[in-house]
Amino acid sequence: MDFKKIIGLISFFIAIGMLLMLVISNRFVGLVIMALLLFVGYYCFCD
Repeated sequence: MDFKKIIGLISFFIAIGMLLMLVISNRFVGLVIMALLLFVGYYCFCD
């Protein structure tokens, strides 16, 4: 993958996460979702 594509993908998903946190507005649920997605991202990227 190109470095620009990776930066674009990261910024897109950060924006999606910010929008999701505006909708959820529950800190504990947000932390659980964040930890789950970090684990999935690490597993997919480093596998």
